[in-house]
Amino acid sequence: MHPPREMNEIEFLAKIACEQLEAGQPLVLVSVMNLEGSTPRRIGTKMAVAADGKCYGTIGGSLLEADAIQKARAVLGNGKPAILSYELSGKNVTAPGMICGGSAEILLDYLAPTAENRELSRRWLDAVRSGKEFYLLTHLKGEGDNLEVPGHNLMYSDGETLFPMPGIEKVQPELRNISDTAVLPLGDTRVMVDRIRRLKTLYCFGAGHVAVPTAHLAALVGFRVVVIDDRQEFASAERFPEANETRVIRDFNRAFEELEIDEDSFIVIVTRGHQYDREVLEQSLKTSAGYIGMISSRKKRDAIYAYLAAQGVKKERLEQVHSPIGVNIGGETPEEIAVSIVAELIQVRSQQRA
Repeated sequence: MHPPREMNEIEFLAKIACEQLEAGQPLVLVSVMNLEGSTPRRIGTKMAVAADGKCYGTIGGSLLEADAIQKARAVLGNGKPAILSYELSGKNVTAPGMICGGSAEILLDYLAPTAENRELSRRWLDAVRSGKEFYLLTHLKGEGDNLEVPGHNLMYSDGETLFPMPGIEKVQPELRNISDTAVLPLGDTRVMVDRIRRLKTLYCFGAGHVAVPTAHLAALVGFRVVVIDDRQEFASAERFPEANETRVIRDFNRAFEELEIDEDSFIVIVTRGHQYDREVLEQSLKTSAGYIGMISSRKKRDAIYAYLAAQGVKKERLEQVHSPIGVNIGGETPEEIAVSIVAELIQVRSQQRA
């Protein structure tokens, strides 16, 4: 089962863990601990296998995932965590999602419905929904048949942990260097650290025909979505059911009032007129947004840039704007344009993550 449209992947898994553990049911959290080669997913990708055998999320499909699910169901029966090692050769190149000439390590982490694990899942879900960055820690001890998971923890940006964890302060300086997931030594044990990044927020200025599929697709791929327009009948929850927020403003000349724009903010400008696009772009360029994109023809863009340059905006700053917006796929319909826009958002988000 995949996450619903309004929920990102890590929030979905936290919610599943919370529901299962609160119901007194164990589950196995399947995590990609390490990999080499080309795969559909990255290190740190997770899925869950519940006590009733249902699967939530995906680690990339293929024979590897199928084998991991089968073994996870066995772990549910015996309660013993396991690390699976896969050496995948060129013989597997025709298998969908397999690594060609690479290797992978998959952790099958048994979560019993203990009071501590229930508290962990609740706080994990709360941390994701707060929109803040944090770390999910999995304590590992031993190897092979002697593998144990002594416990789990959360570490917040201020260094505090949900539960006491002796020695964790020794690895804390290394945490900021982790892009997704890493396994670090902790005395004579190890700790798997999953960096749970703050969600990127898409601020969509304009609620017209292109904005509707853009907001839908952006939510589908894990962006928080805020839609902003000066028309009540357009910027509505009914029109944008996947948006986290819809805002009706007095005019676009004051579009950024009460907005907290930072490097995790992505700005998409798709208003109904050139003047409004220019007004929003001019304000956007005064922010630290991690992405700014404006729908336009090259002729319209050049006219807007010339106006802004005359107002003192530097050429280097204008060159950072993605306009015409989106990946060039030759699309014409609102839906096709939305695909090109969101493809570019994903591309930039991935570059920032690297």
